Amino acid sequence: MNARTQDATREIHMQVMWNRLISVVEEQAMTLLRTAFSTSVREAGDLSAGVFDPQGRMLAQAVTGTPGHVNTMAEAVLHFIAEIGRDRMYPGDTYVTNDPWKGTGHLHDITMVSPSFKGDELVGFFACTAHVVDVGGRGFGADGKSVYEEGIQIPIMKFAERGAVNEDLIRLLRSNVREPNQVVGDFFSLAACNDVGHRRLIAMMEEIGLGNLDDLGEFIFSRTRTAMLERIRALPQGSWSNELATDGYDQPVNLAATVSFGDDLVHVDFTGTDGQSRWGINVPLIYTKAYACYALKCVVAPDIPNNWASLELFTVASPPNILNAQRPAPVSLRHVLGHMVPDLVLGAVAKAMPGQILAEGAAALWNIHISARPVAGQDGRRAEMLMFNSGGMGARPTLDGLSATAFPSGVHTMPIEATEQTGPITVWRKELRPDSGGAGEYRGGLGQIIEIEAAPGHEFDFSAMFDRVGHAARGRDGGQDGAAGRVELDDGTQLKPKGWQHVPAGRKLILHLPGGGGLGDPARRSESARAEDISKGYVTEKSE
Repeated sequence: MNARTQDATREIHMQVMWNRLISVVEEQAMTLLRTAFSTSVREAGDLSAGVFDPQGRMLAQAVTGTPGHVNTMAEAVLHFIAEIGRDRMYPGDTYVTNDPWKGTGHLHDITMVSPSFKGDELVGFFACTAHVVDVGGRGFGADGKSVYEEGIQIPIMKFAERGAVNEDLIRLLRSNVREPNQVVGDFFSLAACNDVGHRRLIAMMEEIGLGNLDDLGEFIFSRTRTAMLERIRALPQGSWSNELATDGYDQPVNLAATVSFGDDLVHVDFTGTDGQSRWGINVPLIYTKAYACYALKCVVAPDIPNNWASLELFTVASPPNILNAQRPAPVSLRHVLGHMVPDLVLGAVAKAMPGQILAEGAAALWNIHISARPVAGQDGRRAEMLMFNSGGMGARPTLDGLSATAFPSGVHTMPIEATEQTGPITVWRKELRPDSGGAGEYRGGLGQIIEIEAAPGHEFDFSAMFDRVGHAARGRDGGQDGAAGRVELDDGTQLKPKGWQHVPAGRKLILHLPGGGGLGDPARRSESARAEDISKGYVTEKSE
């Protein structure tokens, strides 16, 4: 066999192993989906899973999961290695944290990391994250004045050592959360997820005859880096800026970003963004960076695998501000402004690459946490429920925006049936919202209308986590803005877009989710597209 044939054979061999590694992390993620207790994980896929080399560099991630989890997890593993120390890592260990600044940005997300040993040699790490239904404190909402009010804080520590679970941590959890069985169940699901990944990895290595992952890691990183550099060097060189206004909590918040394309990297600077808020809408930089990198990768290299080598070429900087919140700022709703970061960044990129970037969309999920209970003096049950809901995406350069779709988070819509099983509520309506997509040559995606009522004899409080109520998604290149959101009761009472509020027994909460912006001059929209919009009820005759 000549040298060229040997090189080709090795290339094929390495590519097959890379694909096998991805299948390992997919099974890791599916374990979490199948065993999770919380509907946000089981039904919506609010999770991430990945495998890392012994230095803590991400080799591969599961396709299942959100950018906010995956890209923060990629950085979090390095914190675990630094704080646990290699000399204190043993087979059967699992480590845990919900530290917002070293994990995924707020206390509701649990990150677990497990070392993977082959014999006595540390060959890598498995990591996973998931959003749990409750972490105590004020509950999932923006009303806390510091992170200390937002729930139990778990520093980086051992969930299990040599296979023995830390029972003291379990007791602390049970004493601090409102749904102890669900939360503790999810902790064990996360640990099981990593364990499955480890067992599948070792089986793969033994089958193939690998002693470690060094050569495979070098193959993955070198190929990824080469491909990324090729894409980055083809970009226009220079710097472009953008600003975006959001609702904030009690006053608007202005976000600012400057994107710079250089020969060997892409840099984002959030100088000019408004200062830190006294409410829980602040964003730790680890989460801001996760969504900035995701937005850039969507444009620069959507088809190149996401790993340490691809993420390394995106750099992010920011002075202390609302997108670089400093401990102990309240950060419970860090996802609301964090989900705006892609629209902010892509608005700058659109100036460098005109005609190639989608319009603004609803961006932030319209999550709602419901705390239901019987009316005083009546029998019933209490429950904590979390729903994920999505508005419309912005129109794309050659296509309409997707309706009721979670961009940039990527989570699934939670089925009504699954939500109603978790507590005493009825969802009477969940339908597309006509006329909510911005007009354009390509129409923005539609939002939704959702109507929720407590079961007979019950009432509920809810935590509103909504944006795009005072500031609609902007159209691009002549496209019109999408419809702004609205929050109200069925008697017409207007409610706030953020904060804990009450819905009395017999009243219905109605959410009008925002639509995406249109793209291009509406006059250029084809007659067939207009007719189809009307026939499907996306646009009414009146709006035409």
